[in-house]
Formats: sequence, C-alpha cells, structure tokens
Amino acid sequence: MIRLITTGILLLTLLACSHIQPYAGSPLELAGRVSAGMHAIDTSSSIYELPVQDGVSYQDVVDSLKSVSEGLNFVNPANFPIGEHLKKRGIDPQGIKEVHSFCSLSLGAEIMLDHPEFLVFAPCRIAIYEKPNAQHQLKLFIALARPTFDLKSIKNPTPRAQKAAQELETTLLNILYKASKGDL
Repeated sequence: MIRLITTGILLLTLLACSHIQPYAGSPLELAGRVSAGMHAIDTSSSIYELPVQDGVSYQDVVDSLKSVSEGLNFVNPANFPIGEHLKKRGIDPQGIKEVHSFCSLSLGAEIMLDHPEFLVFAPCRIAIYEKPNAQHQLKLFIALARPTFDLKSIKNPTPRAQKAAQELETTLLNILYKASKGDL
C-alpha cells in the first residue's frame, strides 16, 4: 500500500513538473532567429559560423557586408586586419584573419541604456577567416559573436534589453548569411 501511494505521488510530481516551462524571456534561451536555409543556432556557443559559398571571394564577402549593413542603418566603425598584423611580425596567418565591427545605435542603445556594462561587448563583431576544410585546403568562413549570448553576462537583463539583443542578433545573422553568399 505504501509503495502504491509513493508511486502515485511520484507520478503526480512528474506530471506536474512536465507542465512547468522556463520563462520564455530567459537570457539562457534567448537567441536570434535564422532564415530558411541557414544553419540552426547552437545556443551553447557564443559563435555563429557559416562557410562562405564556393565561388564567393573574400572581396565579395567584404563588399556584401558593407552594402547590406549600410542598407540596414548599421555603421562599420572599425576593421582589424589581424592577418596583416601577423605578417608584419613574421607570423604566417595561414589565410585571411580579420574582424569587422558593426553597430546599430537604435538597437544597441536599448541594451546599453538599461545595462551600460554591455558596452564591453560593443560594437558587434563579425570575423572573416580561412581555416582548413576536410581536404586540408583553406576555406573561407564568416562568423558572428552573438549579442544574445553576450547578454548572458548581464545580471537580470531587462525585457527591453533582451528584445533588442534578439532583434540585433537576428539582423546580424541575416547580414552574415547574405555576405556568405556574396549578396549585395
């Protein structure tokens, strides 16, 4: 009888817990949205990486980043050609290695006004780099440091900051995707 009551309580507890859902706005689950054809987001990683399509050159990617981001009112305040700096120091960069920064003051302000400490993650960063593929040939990639993942470092982010980070990331993911295809 006690075993039956214990089993019943356990089943009721499990049934009750199966209906508990985490807060939808939790920064642990917060992520941008990808468009059809894009890779899924690994929410456990701060990096979203896409291979650049075959036939799309480095210059195509850079031109696309500039064109698409400007059309969405993003500014590109700085670029860091890490590979060039490595070469100047006598180090083989093993392909292209650079970081481009992008900023949307309209979206970023909503995060930074609520959480000024988020400035440590600004502006948003997109990297263009080459790394060996399965055939040990250099392949061009483009990657984003995800703003929603950065927001996990902020204690108790406001709903406004969460929404803005998600919108910012979604927009950057679309820029990244278009650049990986060389779209203008």
